[in-house]
Amino acid sequence: MSGTDAPLTISVVICVYTEDRWEDILAAVSSVRAQSHPARETLLVVDHNEALRDRLLKEYKETRDVRVLANAGPRGLSAGRNTGIAASRGEVIAFLDDDAVAERDWLRHFAEGYADPAILAVGGRTVPVWASGRRPDWFPEEFDWVVGCTYRGLPPGRVRVRNVLGGNASFRREAFDAAGGFATGIGRDGDRRPLGCEETELCIRLTRARPDAVLLIDDRAVIHHRVPEIREHFGYFRTRAYAEGLSKALVARSVGAGKGLESERRYATRVLPAGVVRGLRDAVLARPGGAGRAGAIVAGVLTAAGGYVVGSVRARRGAATFSVAPVEGGAHG
Repeated sequence: MSGTDAPLTISVVICVYTEDRWEDILAAVSSVRAQSHPARETLLVVDHNEALRDRLLKEYKETRDVRVLANAGPRGLSAGRNTGIAASRGEVIAFLDDDAVAERDWLRHFAEGYADPAILAVGGRTVPVWASGRRPDWFPEEFDWVVGCTYRGLPPGRVRVRNVLGGNASFRREAFDAAGGFATGIGRDGDRRPLGCEETELCIRLTRARPDAVLLIDDRAVIHHRVPEIREHFGYFRTRAYAEGLSKALVARSVGAGKGLESERRYATRVLPAGVVRGLRDAVLARPGGAGRAGAIVAGVLTAAGGYVVGSVRARRGAATFSVAPVEGGAHG
């Protein structure tokens, strides 16, 4: 809760970019409006798509709790989030993917996480909703981050972490005052190569600016994230793993390889080998997909490593750029 007896006020930012997700966007907004801890407002930030912005303005013109904004920065998710932060009025800013729906107590669990003033970020658990109705047999849970979901290897419960995951996360406003906004040039840009890690870079930058800061994940704060059919294929798996390697190279350039790859080392040396062993054991026991899961883990590691090498070379040559700007607003209060 906040420093008074009044409930903590939370603004929810949903970044959108395509009319192809129209029904998903409406479902995401509806899930926010149904929260047991009501959001102060929902901000829909439209990424350089006037047709979508006009359609959303008409959809929500009679409402006071939903605001439609144009991305005020360069194309991409990071600038869209920064636009939402600057325009928001809540003490906490939460982020929800445009193709996800939040469970009813999502914001309540976020609010409870801020009981200690040292806590500057709280994330949640993201569950995949597969277009085909079920997880592909070959798809390892250790790589659910490929489809924007919580992956095997993250500790359960409410635990302290290095970084939260951007599609299901919240930050105190003062976190952005201390560290600035999301870095542009790292995160996603519509349908281009699916880069990521902008929240990792921000969280590391935040704990450098505020060494006393505590960041949590509470796995009771659940959202359900739709995984379209195209992302259930191995081709997308490889593309996303390669892009993650590129992104990690940018993060390492920004904050140093020590912090930038701290969690990844544990993941690569403990979680993934255990996943390979589990897959091979399932193969021996004739369980569906065991060999495929083991092979996918190995392929994912090698592909991500290749992306990291390429990204590191580009960074050294100055071909990969990103920038961090302070988030200026003044709408809060």
